[in-house]
Amino acid sequence: MSVDRIYWRSVGLLNPEASGTTRGRVFIGSAIVFNVLVSAIYVFTKLDQMAVVGAIGIPIILLMIPFTYTLMGFLKSNVERRIIISNVVIIVYLLLELLLDFILLMPFREILVIHVPYILVFYVAEFSMIGVSFKLNRGLGFVVLFTFFILMGCLIFMYLG
Repeated sequence: MSVDRIYWRSVGLLNPEASGTTRGRVFIGSAIVFNVLVSAIYVFTKLDQMAVVGAIGIPIILLMIPFTYTLMGFLKSNVERRIIISNVVIIVYLLLELLLDFILLMPFREILVIHVPYILVFYVAEFSMIGVSFKLNRGLGFVVLFTFFILMGCLIFMYLG
């Protein structure tokens, strides 16, 4: 084991089962990118730049690729069941987003019986990203949490005034 890994493990920032692997870094990086992109969607929605919002939606949907990659790696490495379930929830949310926003093209945000469950799935996926990130790497879990708070701030900004 390298001196670097010993140091990071000693300060509690490295879970050798997952975060030291490529899949752990990909998962955490994807969670950060997701939060930043959703934050941007909220800001550009407030600024009524819907073309930009649509363009930002595509990379969000493409995050299915790295989250599927991490799921496959986690399945192979026998990590805790909750990490696998959390990863599946994130992929289900992204598939739901793809279906509603890009395939069906329906204004589901105006239909309460669809929008409320959609919001619930979004937050379950969001908290799954935060929880798994903390499980994989405590230090970077705080980065994911910080980007979630930025997302919340942008959501509040979107609805102000």
